[in-house]
Amino acid sequence: MKHMILVACLFLGACASASAEQTSSDDPTAAAVTTNQLERLEPFDAMQGDPSRRPIYLDAQGREIPEAAYADLPRDAAHPASNRQLVIPSNGFGMNALFLLAAGEGPKPTMLLLHGLPGNERNLDLAQAVRRAGWNVLTFTYRGAWGSQGTFSIQHALEDTKAALAFLRSDAAAREYGIDRSRLVLAGHSMGGYAAAFTAANDLLSAPRADHGPPERWEPLAGLILLDAWPIGETAAQVKAAGAAGRQALIASFDDLGHALGPITAADIADELDRRGGQWALAPLAARLSVTPVLSVYASGGLAAENRAFAAALRKAGAKRVTDVGLESDHAFADKRITLAAEVVRWLEALR
Repeated sequence: MKHMILVACLFLGACASASAEQTSSDDPTAAAVTTNQLERLEPFDAMQGDPSRRPIYLDAQGREIPEAAYADLPRDAAHPASNRQLVIPSNGFGMNALFLLAAGEGPKPTMLLLHGLPGNERNLDLAQAVRRAGWNVLTFTYRGAWGSQGTFSIQHALEDTKAALAFLRSDAAAREYGIDRSRLVLAGHSMGGYAAAFTAANDLLSAPRADHGPPERWEPLAGLILLDAWPIGETAAQVKAAGAAGRQALIASFDDLGHALGPITAADIADELDRRGGQWALAPLAARLSVTPVLSVYASGGLAAENRAFAAALRKAGAKRVTDVGLESDHAFADKRITLAAEVVRWLEALR
């Protein structure tokens, strides 16, 4: 989706200005800020004259950047961080996955991190920062993408997300990987952002139920993180309204697929959006996310207008814990990686 933002601008009239967006939160103590750059205190001021103290880094608003966003932690020799490759089942197929396990003893809060379409940007640097903050992070590639078995489709990606979340909630996974199932967060970028929102919105409805409610081991999600989420249904509606020209523009926007999705082409994705895209609107999900803490980070050169509107829809639906942050960057946050990590880690630390 390298040029998907051009399609959004063409059909939705949603090109954001080059100015930075504002951060807003329903926490009355939270300041509205812009996050555009990092500044470092002078060494003497930062260390208070003590060279053994670590330097302190601040953002443009004077907020301290969480150390996990940019610095390694001392090694825990007894319980070191580790990477585990695994295969997660989804509808009879195996999805390639990588589990970044945090250092330390005992179960850890865990993030399920979803990539976009096709997934050239995996946000693994963000995953590493989240791990340094004490969280496990599970990443995987959808069926038919990047060597995972099966056939890729957006519908399959939604099913795969549900399967990966079910895996994290399983007794076997909790024991094997040290997962605190009471602190699971879904996070996703672009198409993965929609998949995260869709899955979170339907999570309680799809919970396994006994006679008197969900089994004891099932707990609601602790939070949801949207990284310039793609409002798939809204895009599909605008493309359909534009007719043949809209379809061609959409296909042209998927110019970075390469061989990532196997035999699936941009035309195949356009066909799926034409058939099923109306089912995948972002805005209607707000009503089912009113009790879920949400962080939405969006890009001025990406899908800022749509994601800002979704944050407003969440608040209108009664959500009390919504934080939205606008960064002056492109859809991939290519030049705001540390800033992005800082926003996510800061939010996770407050969530805990």
